[in-house]
Amino acid sequence: MKPRVVLVGLPGSGKTTIGKRLSNALSVGLVDTDQVLEQRFSKPCGDLLTEVGEPEFRRLEAEAVAEALQTNGVVSLGGGAVTTESTRELLQDQWVVYLNVSIDEGVRRTSRSDARPLLRVKDPRQKYQELFEQRSEWYEEVSNFMVHCDGKEPQRVVADILMFLEDMAAEEGDSNYDS
Repeated sequence: MKPRVVLVGLPGSGKTTIGKRLSNALSVGLVDTDQVLEQRFSKPCGDLLTEVGEPEFRRLEAEAVAEALQTNGVVSLGGGAVTTESTRELLQDQWVVYLNVSIDEGVRRTSRSDARPLLRVKDPRQKYQELFEQRSEWYEEVSNFMVHCDGKEPQRVVADILMFLEDMAAEEGDSNYDS
């Protein structure tokens, strides 16, 4: 068993929003690894990250990702999940979509939330730029498809992903694909 699709991207790229809509469109479940960690530790991911530190948080996150990849629905990964080598290795056999947003759009989307401790800094735009520079190569490495999300309504992003999944299924001759 493996997921229909895995979503990756920076904080604020829409992984949770798109994941919910995509799972509805495909009539499958959604596993959001941030939510898995929040339920497992009974606290928001940001609090867990602050409490245990980033290296331990990434280890716990990698465990949650490995478990999530055993499901047959849509999987949404935390923004920093790709920083862990074992996670990148697990994604090699998956259909992965990179939800790409510009730095300005990402800052706009995340500025409304206090839930992201990595962005609770004096200059959130500079920090977002750093995250983009650190992670974008990994997002591109693990993904089979990139959707530029700036200026697109969620339903358009979902439609783009559904077309990608349909194309991938056709390439692999998957007659069980039901969009």
